[in-house]
Amino acid sequence: MARIEYYSVVVPNKPGKGVNLLSALQEAGVNFIAIWGYPVGKSKARIDLAAEDTAGLKKAAKQLKIELGKKQTAFHITGEDHPGAVAEVLAKLAAKKINVYAVQALCAGNGRFGALVQVAPDDVKKATKALA
Repeated sequence: MARIEYYSVVVPNKPGKGVNLLSALQEAGVNFIAIWGYPVGKSKARIDLAAEDTAGLKKAAKQLKIELGKKQTAFHITGEDHPGAVAEVLAKLAAKKINVYAVQALCAGNGRFGALVQVAPDDVKKATKALA
């Protein structure tokens, strides 16, 4: 488990807006641990960005005049894939009465899985201990 920082960018919910954002950051040399996006209302989309180098992301965003939201925290979980792998992670949080705000999980291939788990900011310290 790794505790990671991520930042959100709000863009118009139109074809090509996500690729424009990611291409600009690619040209600036930003590499990502995770990217996830979703609509916010009918006309906007939010793209959450977890970079390998958060200082590099912030520097590139400033140079490109991309407005990053405030720093947020997520947990990057990886492990051996098996039935119930994600449920086991969530059970650790539930046992400590920590509510999960959001979770994204994928089979990574070769018998591995990866997940991003988000909790309320007030629960980050408690979740860090629960997932250690």
